[in-house]
Amino acid sequence: MTREVEPNDVELAARSLAGEDAAFGQIMRRHKTDLFRFARRYTGDPDTALDIVQETFVSAWRALGRFDGRHPLGVWLRAIALNKCRDAARRRILRRIVLGQVDPEGAEARNRPDPADDAEATLIARERLVRLDRAVASLPTGLKEPLILTQFEGLSQQATGRLLGLSVKAVEIRVYRARKRLAEILGDPGEKI
Repeated sequence: MTREVEPNDVELAARSLAGEDAAFGQIMRRHKTDLFRFARRYTGDPDTALDIVQETFVSAWRALGRFDGRHPLGVWLRAIALNKCRDAARRRILRRIVLGQVDPEGAEARNRPDPADDAEATLIARERLVRLDRAVASLPTGLKEPLILTQFEGLSQQATGRLLGLSVKAVEIRVYRARKRLAEILGDPGEKI
């Protein structure tokens, strides 16, 4: 019995460009979890992260012809998601300033209890994750982006630098400062980030 080999991302992109809708569906299935994690860490809100993932895939579908394969598709998708995260942050600030709205990703919105979680261990883990997500989301953009890309998304400092237009040394310094700032925010200098 022969096992079918999964096509790589470049092959899927080419098949998708050729009109094979199922190929783009496979790209989405392959990358949706990583993109969601990235967007959730950036925004600190799972609902906003879901919207960003959807917007990312719509934009990627439209721009697939510009994907050149020089960098992995996951990095290209994260670049799109990063722009969507930045757009969402600008819209949230604009709504707050212009309309005087309460921030939907603010503390009140995040403190909604989830009735499905009744196990103490799950609750503790979730609270720690929410606390970390909030702390990461509160970092200035210049620290948040390199931290998320290197520490949570697993990109090298070199790939992160290319994506953000920074030198490798600048990425290293910003990640160090972000980790230091997170330790201050979380109130535990020994906490692993």
